[in-house]
Amino acid sequence: MNKKNDIAGDLLIGAHMSVAGGLYTAFQRADRVGCTALQIFTKNSNQWNDPALTAEDIAKYRDAENKSKVRLVVSHDSYLINLCGATQELLLRSRKAFINEIERCRLLGIRYVIFHPGAHTTQDRKSALKLVSKSLNYAHDATAGAAVVTLIETTAGQGTNVGSSFGEVAEIISGVKSQKRVGVCIDTCHIFAAGYDIRNRAGYDKTMEEFEQTLGFPLLRAIHFNDAKKTLNSHVDRHEHIGRGEIGKQAFGFFINDERLVDIPKILETPKGDDGFSMDVENLKVLRSLAKKS
Repeated sequence: MNKKNDIAGDLLIGAHMSVAGGLYTAFQRADRVGCTALQIFTKNSNQWNDPALTAEDIAKYRDAENKSKVRLVVSHDSYLINLCGATQELLLRSRKAFINEIERCRLLGIRYVIFHPGAHTTQDRKSALKLVSKSLNYAHDATAGAAVVTLIETTAGQGTNVGSSFGEVAEIISGVKSQKRVGVCIDTCHIFAAGYDIRNRAGYDKTMEEFEQTLGFPLLRAIHFNDAKKTLNSHVDRHEHIGRGEIGKQAFGFFINDERLVDIPKILETPKGDDGFSMDVENLKVLRSLAKKS
């Protein structure tokens, strides 16, 4: 479904969409605002409960996907999951929920599940990073028949969250046994808040060079496009509309026109308008305006 596209033509861009009324309804919302990529929650993101997907749920989802202009779908796991949970109870509950999310993606045919690596709380960071690797190995072993790739999302480093540097993400990945089952999702707001200055060409080039040297572009499978409400190196995760925050519109043009990233889905997680869609339309319009015409 992720066929080749040119930079100035059919960009692989979209937004996170609600699944209120059924998973399949996300495609209706995505088509309404002009998405070619889509992110969803396959369940309530703020609850541990994992209701089973019925045959009807899956059939409706697949039918809607086939009729949609969306070419690539990613899932984001529950915000409750902490793969380096400091207590055994939280760790086991998180691993179970993560395995269930992978299984839901397998049933729906979703290729990627994006997750926050977690918060170390009372542990030291090194131990927490190793624990995330172990949790991924545990989940991958439990879902050995699935082709779903788990994508580590870069974080802002708020509180005790790990994964705010490319080096920490690389450290997690180095401990993963099945390298084909792991990748990375860059969040523009998060990396900016973590200290990566992407506002100008020199800063963008330096950031992407560090990514290439530390992780490598083959690991990059998705990008979250969010401007930032807070300043550089604030370590505060607050998303803003494209061009209205501290990062500024120019930076998103660097990503859009980077030929290395043409096939990478770029997904908005910006605030919705009161009507649930108008701001997505506006943000996608801004992004398309930044694409250079060949």
